[in-house]
Amino acid sequence: MPVHPLPRSLRSWLLWLSLTLLLVPGARAEDGYALWLRYPRVDDAARLAAYRATLAEVYVAGASPTMDAVRDEIRRGLRGLLDVEVPEVAAPTRAGTLLLGTPAASPLIAALALEDALQAAGEEGYVIRSVTLDAGRPATVVASHTDLGVLYGTFHLLRLLQTHHPIDDLDLVSAPRIQHRILNHWDNLDRTVERGYAGFSLWDWHKLPDYLDPRYTDYARANASIGINGTVLTNVNANAWVLTPMYLEKAAALADLFRPYGLRVYLTARFSAPIEIGGLDTADPLDPAVRAWWQAKVDEIYRYIPDFGGFLVKANSEGQPGPQDYGRTHADGANMLADALAPHGGLVMWRAFVYAAENPEDRAKQAYDEFVPLDGTFRDNVLVQVKNGPIDFQPREPFHPLFGAMPQTPLMMEFQITKEYLGFATHLVYLAPMWKEVLDADTYARGPGSTVARVIDGSLHGYDHTGMAGVANTGTDRNWSGSHFDQANWFAFGRLAWDPSLTAEAIADTWIRMTFTNDPAFVEPVKRMMLGSWEAAVHYMTPLGLHHLMGTGHHYGPAPWVDTLSRPEWNPVYYHRADSVGIGFDRTATGSDAVSQYAPPLDSIYGHLDTVPEKYLLWFHHVPWAYEMPSGRTLWDELALRYQAGVDTVRAMQATWAAVGHHIDAERFEQVRVFLAIQEKEARWWRDASLSYWQTFSRRPLPEGVEPPAHTLDYYRSLSFPYAPGHFP
Repeated sequence: MPVHPLPRSLRSWLLWLSLTLLLVPGARAEDGYALWLRYPRVDDAARLAAYRATLAEVYVAGASPTMDAVRDEIRRGLRGLLDVEVPEVAAPTRAGTLLLGTPAASPLIAALALEDALQAAGEEGYVIRSVTLDAGRPATVVASHTDLGVLYGTFHLLRLLQTHHPIDDLDLVSAPRIQHRILNHWDNLDRTVERGYAGFSLWDWHKLPDYLDPRYTDYARANASIGINGTVLTNVNANAWVLTPMYLEKAAALADLFRPYGLRVYLTARFSAPIEIGGLDTADPLDPAVRAWWQAKVDEIYRYIPDFGGFLVKANSEGQPGPQDYGRTHADGANMLADALAPHGGLVMWRAFVYAAENPEDRAKQAYDEFVPLDGTFRDNVLVQVKNGPIDFQPREPFHPLFGAMPQTPLMMEFQITKEYLGFATHLVYLAPMWKEVLDADTYARGPGSTVARVIDGSLHGYDHTGMAGVANTGTDRNWSGSHFDQANWFAFGRLAWDPSLTAEAIADTWIRMTFTNDPAFVEPVKRMMLGSWEAAVHYMTPLGLHHLMGTGHHYGPAPWVDTLSRPEWNPVYYHRADSVGIGFDRTATGSDAVSQYAPPLDSIYGHLDTVPEKYLLWFHHVPWAYEMPSGRTLWDELALRYQAGVDTVRAMQATWAAVGHHIDAERFEQVRVFLAIQEKEARWWRDASLSYWQTFSRRPLPEGVEPPAHTLDYYRSLSFPYAPGHFP
């Protein structure tokens, strides 16, 4: 049989790969499965020696599944980072002991005078401190009131080692500012994932409960490492079958695996379940038979899952059934479920993402109009889960006006980790700056300093329950999230849910070091690239406050021309309102008056052209094409140049990545390189399609510096993507 030579391009790539593996210290092929928990050997000789001296032996106090997880993790981490087997001892024998445990499990730890610090840490927090034992022997302690807190502290200590921090003089106290830090999986029972761009669902329902994929444990480890303590297994567009015994047995198997890592299981409750699986002819929340059915169902769930977290509910939104079908309120529906869960300590997370079936004046106003009158009427174990902005996870939105407007009702933040409107998995868009813009926004609900973060952490209104949810971006792809950089968004969500005051820069710095390398020649340029990536995406997709311009259903690419859908607020033209005069949605007092839902002085700031921030300009105002912007340019020229700036930034990201690739393994470098090329191509697509369409209204030439579209508007309008990822027509 003849032997055919490899194509030249493939031979060149293999040669480059071989040279990279030979020349880069420690470089090896990696597929991303290990996430930020890689634990590579510390490559600085002096630092390695110091770590080995400080962590010469390990003492772990306590026997529980969670403490077993602590033992496994510290053994795994130290073996990789220190390249030695650090012995576990029954009692300290020399200088350099690492003590892990609770005061209740260890008289030795109890004698270290940690009471004040542990009090500050609370139940889930922890203390990491350099201490001195008898005979002046230095030691390091990771302590908490609970085994779970010890596990969180163990991951923090390993994070310090991974990022090459000194550990010889530690005095850290860390406590979560938000109680319920939860991933929402939009996963269906057939393993498809709505808005999922990383393969199919992690949950193999057909093989559960008997086959327990080791990946489930790795999922729990990853979440515990960043402080996430809850997971909603199923889609908010719920399927009632998940509440049947067959599926409860499967969910219980997952809950058993997750429990040692502090990860509680939640499920979505379809409001019409009493009809669909219960045999009733109504789901009216005030009907005694319906209430009795839900009480029996909740009792049954807790027999399967004793620490079941509760329900996430989407009701009377996008066609989902709900209490309004029976003339009842959201509070009536939520309270019925809350009453059933209360004896077991369970929670209801009731989503505020609602918009009515009738044609609205302004979809952005509807959640506020429906929920503010209900403030104070929800049960104590109900949290109202509010998206970060008033429309729907757009590339940029002002914060949702509900934040600060319901002082008697705990409001829970909902972010989207999966990038439904931000290029799916192939666009590099680091979301922490977006989330920080919302968390740091001042609601003025109780005067200056009333930030969104203070609303959701309970400190502004004294909420008894606090929460933050993130729509998960995980799937069966080997790297979990579809692309290596999308892992950073999962990581950032967990870190911000634990502490919303962290900066996007600090989180990026830590993630880069844990995921790739500590080499500053790589860390600094890649960090700058990440920090500018979200603003770049906003520029090439929805600059100056534009929103909801994506294609129908799949939300993949630009389609600002769509005007044929049956409900006005489903059409992009509803949101941009472009005409021969100008562009933008008038939400001022003379328009929809959505500005009035914000507290003073924001209502005035947003409501006037001379004070509204440029980033929200077209969100709140319909602005003439010839309007002079602060830059001195017309609105048209400014808009066109913003689109071009987005494309140019992606090109700069490509150049940055090409320049630093030799610092890391070839496998991950190459995938990111290809994905950046896709992003650059699709950024041009967004720019060209959008400007071609806007130009039919403005009738103005493109300003100097903006590249002309590659195709006609008819070409862009002809594109169709019926099988885009995450969309199953």
